[in-house]
Amino acid sequence: MSRLGLRRGDALLLAGIVLVALNLRFSITSVGPLIDDLRHDLGLSSASVGLLTTAPLLALGLIAPFAPVLAHRFGAERVLLGCLAAIALGIALRLPSAIGLLFGGTVLAGCGIAIGNVLMPGIVKRRFGSRAPIMIGVYSASLNGGAALAAGLTVPLRDAVGGSWRTALALWGIPALLAALLWLPQLRAVPAPSRVARATRARISLWRDRRAWKVTLLMGLQSLLFYSVAAWLPDIFHAHGISTGSAGLLTSLAMVVGIPSSLLMSFLASRRDDQRPVLAVAVGATAVGLLGVMIAPAALAVLWIVVLGFGQGACFALALSFTVLRSPDASHAAELAGMAQSVGYTLAALGPLLLGALHDVSGGWTLPLGVAVALIVPELIAGLAAAKPGFVGSPPEEPHEPEARLGDGCDGRPPLPSAARS
Repeated sequence: MSRLGLRRGDALLLAGIVLVALNLRFSITSVGPLIDDLRHDLGLSSASVGLLTTAPLLALGLIAPFAPVLAHRFGAERVLLGCLAAIALGIALRLPSAIGLLFGGTVLAGCGIAIGNVLMPGIVKRRFGSRAPIMIGVYSASLNGGAALAAGLTVPLRDAVGGSWRTALALWGIPALLAALLWLPQLRAVPAPSRVARATRARISLWRDRRAWKVTLLMGLQSLLFYSVAAWLPDIFHAHGISTGSAGLLTSLAMVVGIPSSLLMSFLASRRDDQRPVLAVAVGATAVGLLGVMIAPAALAVLWIVVLGFGQGACFALALSFTVLRSPDASHAAELAGMAQSVGYTLAALGPLLLGALHDVSGGWTLPLGVAVALIVPELIAGLAAAKPGFVGSPPEEPHEPEARLGDGCDGRPPLPSAARS
């Protein structure tokens, strides 16, 4: 901690961020390994199960725009505590046998996740300043860690509680309560938002900003691929003769590999103005991994999973880092995160549903995976555009006037943090 220049209060804040981040993925990726159980017990089709995995993503897309409003009204740290309560309650509602409660609880947890996802980049930007890009890497790595834990441990949890998939899903609500307790000290660390802060927020709008849309498209396309894979990868491997438990562990491995790749790419992104080279590497690794899963899923499963996990973790970390690196201050970071996740997760919600429907139509996984591979092309185009230097809310760079580069302080805007320029 000392090497990062963290005081005791900062260390407690970082621990809270890590635990909160873990809980922003538990309720989503815990469903994928239990797809066979849900289909058998509830009589659901692949498309219906895809809808179950899509429900929290739709919540993320529809609720995300309200997060900055709530944060400026009540304070981001206070709202985040409410998000953890919503996640815990939503997960608990999955325990009864009613299908309506299963879907309803999933949506409620998704609403808490949606707001938490949007608020965290702004909190990191405000509380850590020039160290924010590195801390975003820690945060994104923790999100991948939460996804990996849920994907890998849900089946063993089901077996440990007598084969009850409902109990296994409900147990993931306990960490949300623990995270809420650890987050409580942060409510005393910041004052309630002032009228001035609320008025400042009202003047920020990024919906006509080209740079903001580039970040938004990258967030949406990488999220679409990530959640599609998280939802169906266990079923894909199981269809090729791999046991349910092993398929869940392979999915978990992809997310575990995403942890160091998130940290690495966030660090590399913070050390340069132009992130296009690292973005190209991340998207390329995702493409290779998906192609491998499509062509030879059983023969070299571990290799494809490692490459895919590296690429997806890196793409997510870069998309999340851009909400900070492309923002001049915490208010813009919150607005950009809200916009990117609102549009991005609405787009991502189509992924599990689309792949499930394509599987039902084709009777196999070649067509769905082929569509996923094709989506790599627009992801690369959007990513390369988002990786160019500059801030949202500012005019495009003038190629004939290099001395007025965005981020060097000459354009009247704050300079980039030193960690992002060194």
